[in-house]
Amino acid sequence: MKMTLMTTKTMNSNRMVKQIIGSFLLVLQLILSSHHKAVAQPFSPSAQVSLLTFGSGEELYSVFGHTAIRIYDPTQNIDRTYGWGGFRFAENNFYVKFLRGTLPYYIDAYEMYVMMYAYQAENRTIREQVLNLSPGQKQQLFTVLATNMLPENRTYQYKFFYDNCATRPRDVIAKACGDSLIMPSRSRMTGKSYRDWMNDYLGEKAWAKLGMNLAIGQPADEQTDGWHAMYLPENVYDQMAQAKLKQASGQVVPLVARDQTLFTAAKTFPHELPFILDPNVVFTLVGIIIALFTARRYQAGKVDRWLDRWLFGIVGFLGWFLFLLWVGTDHGVTAWNPTLFYMMPLHLPLIFWATSSKATSRRRTMYFSLTAVLILLGMIFSKVPGGFDVVFPLTLLIRCIVNIQMVRRGYQTPARVA
Repeated sequence: MKMTLMTTKTMNSNRMVKQIIGSFLLVLQLILSSHHKAVAQPFSPSAQVSLLTFGSGEELYSVFGHTAIRIYDPTQNIDRTYGWGGFRFAENNFYVKFLRGTLPYYIDAYEMYVMMYAYQAENRTIREQVLNLSPGQKQQLFTVLATNMLPENRTYQYKFFYDNCATRPRDVIAKACGDSLIMPSRSRMTGKSYRDWMNDYLGEKAWAKLGMNLAIGQPADEQTDGWHAMYLPENVYDQMAQAKLKQASGQVVPLVARDQTLFTAAKTFPHELPFILDPNVVFTLVGIIIALFTARRYQAGKVDRWLDRWLFGIVGFLGWFLFLLWVGTDHGVTAWNPTLFYMMPLHLPLIFWATSSKATSRRRTMYFSLTAVLILLGMIFSKVPGGFDVVFPLTLLIRCIVNIQMVRRGYQTPARVA
């Protein structure tokens, strides 16, 4: 047992050292590449162009994988990768730009050995698809890459579903191949929405899954065809494997000439979230506690203002955050969000207006009746997976029901207490 613990600690230490060294090499290569002149020199006949697909990582930012293009020309001693996933922490107002969706992302070029070491240190599988391109197509692709590497072209506005580190390599390959590229699955519907594809990768990250599904709006529920599903690296890999290329002679050949795995990640045990900390369990327990407390207090003839202010105040705060993601950002996926039906921003401050000591019975009834209707609409139209989309709105609905009062003479209502 002691040996096992020591071995585990040693492995973790070695892995940390590898990650630090890998990060150092990436930074060093970035500094060197920033001085590299983006000149599209002619390729030799032995040059190869490959699509690299990197597997999922453990951190949230890496869970969707990564895609890059490899240029390999042994005659000219070139072995370089190009990827569009870089950003700079030193960017002015980094967090503000990140939240607003205006953070500039970069195309970066790295020596292949640096990229290999970095991803091996993170224990991420690396697969390579050598493309069956003609010399002219290879040169055209490299010209596009060199143009992208120019200072005035290196940055772009990242869009999670529409313009990212997977779609950019796809577009570069498509541009180089032109009309000769044949992708049978390009317009074929996948039966999945952007949200569905995203959730396939978030199964072990329950809280991140909940947060991201709450943040994205109706655009995420659009059904994808093969082309638009390629916002994920794994889908780019699959679609390219099925693609064909029409050569100048008229012969149709596979786009991928050779497929090989450069590094296979070691199998690891997933970090399972304790059952009690799963979001569905947490919100179910909270809902049960609030429901039991509400029922007991109502039977005693009391409805507590403080609980409504606390509960709907938090909901209103979250609602304002989701609303600002909609109107104040440029992500492209946080537009009209049905979750706002039950996370209405105006709960903050209206809940204090409806539960003040001077609030009339009519005022409370109007507020909580309208809120109940909006909650029901939210439960119908919102598409957040899991039990949250049912349990949490029901918790709010219970508080609405006990606050709704029939306004007629002689009707006895529970007392409101602070």
